[in-house]
Amino acid sequence: MWFDSRAKQEERATRIGALTSHHGLFSTVDKAIINKPIQELVNEVHNDPSKATQILNTYGKVALRAHEKTNCVTEILLPSAEKWVQDGSIDLKGPLAGIPVSLKDTVDVTGYDSTIGYSRFVGINAQDGPMVRILKDAGAVPYAKTNVPVTLLSFESSNDVWGRSTNPYNKNYTPGGSTGGEGALLALGGRIGVGSDVAGSVRCPAHFSGIYSLKCSTGRWLKLGTRTSMPGQDGIPAVYSPMARTLNDLTYFTRSIIQMEPWTYDYSVHPIPWRSDVEDTYAGKKNLRVGVLRTDGVVDPSPACARALEMAVTALRAQGHEIIDYIEPPEPYEGLQLASQLLDADGVETAMSFFRTGETNDRGVAQMRFYFSLPLFAKYIHYLWVRYVRRDAIWAGLLRNWHPKTVYQYWQLIAKREAYKRKWFDFWEENKFDFVLSPPNATPAVPHGDKETDQLPRDFNVRGLNGVARGAYKHYNAADMHGLPVGVQIIGRRLEEEKVLSLMKRVEDALGDDKFMLLGLD
Repeated sequence: MWFDSRAKQEERATRIGALTSHHGLFSTVDKAIINKPIQELVNEVHNDPSKATQILNTYGKVALRAHEKTNCVTEILLPSAEKWVQDGSIDLKGPLAGIPVSLKDTVDVTGYDSTIGYSRFVGINAQDGPMVRILKDAGAVPYAKTNVPVTLLSFESSNDVWGRSTNPYNKNYTPGGSTGGEGALLALGGRIGVGSDVAGSVRCPAHFSGIYSLKCSTGRWLKLGTRTSMPGQDGIPAVYSPMARTLNDLTYFTRSIIQMEPWTYDYSVHPIPWRSDVEDTYAGKKNLRVGVLRTDGVVDPSPACARALEMAVTALRAQGHEIIDYIEPPEPYEGLQLASQLLDADGVETAMSFFRTGETNDRGVAQMRFYFSLPLFAKYIHYLWVRYVRRDAIWAGLLRNWHPKTVYQYWQLIAKREAYKRKWFDFWEENKFDFVLSPPNATPAVPHGDKETDQLPRDFNVRGLNGVARGAYKHYNAADMHGLPVGVQIIGRRLEEEKVLSLMKRVEDALGDDKFMLLGLD
């Protein structure tokens, strides 16, 4: 195990050392490329395909600089990418012609590993799957893979194979997970990327690293050609989704891939063309109806996250949009209970099956695994103590059924999941919201504003919180987190990607200059 992990890190270091042309300062040409709109770069490559090599060299520098600062990159694809650009493997007439794309470590690329942080998968070279094939056919150039947490069940991005990735704004904090390395690279100058999300895995890195992401609906983006830590887990389906440094890049990237008819590459994708009319309708709709979800009732948002949400609400209200404040959707806690039971219905057995003896587990997953292993009577006594002695009904409700499920129990959970989804369907039908605005997470990253503003109230008592909130606030310190980004989340209905992206633009425009400024090149 240790040999394989050390070998992969040495291999990465050797590959980076060999890329002599990608080290050094950014030239005037590099800076011009990084600052150009994605549409302009594509047009330049269409007119002169040789420009793709210069663009790749520039983003190779970006990747190495970002990796040096945050340890965000796993596999270095640059030597292969240069060949793909030259030998016709990439269609430089496509809608993403010459645009470098980074990939979550789980995405299979010919000749490279998809380890997911497990040493067991070292040396098992993958082959291009539908995900990478459609990118190459669209003209995109895969040039780097990025770090994840082992098991993919954490907001950290750390494992024995590749080490720990850090937040681009503060090395003492995580860039998020499970697509955390991707978030760090994009924050530090990367262009577009592909991640996956089951419970926040592209949204959390966007929030923590100050970038943009879209969690696609199931069936709107490809999922074949990837590896997972939990094959067969479909209680809460994971979806692959786009990420980008800017909203313009995110929209352009999403539109380009869907216009490539991904359902002809992957049977799981719905044959729904890109609907420009929907995009245009919501770009021009004068009065939007906006619901505001300020808290999920489990963990109230921190002062920083509440302030960011209020800034967005105030900006939208100033433009005359209808704000329906303090909405009460179907009980979010019920959704949390169902999701926590469905996601780990096997007792984390599948994710654990890939570990080798002595391999480091994610701390949170190790705690879950320990609790799963306790005898039922011991867990029941603990539940009674939490529920009736500590009087923490929320935490007790999550612990009550924390054990592996039989097929019978699993089917019951699926039935409850479907009933819960119906409640949300009815909620949208009744309220006719254009979108719902909420915090993406209860706790920081904190924005670049006044750190005194974001301090917890003097009478704030962590001990008085429920168990979930207590864990969330354990490390909250506005002074230490000063300078970290924080985001807001735009929520739409299923299969409304065009609409949601258009509404994200409306919110961004409403905020004007009150937006987080990404790190520049140094």
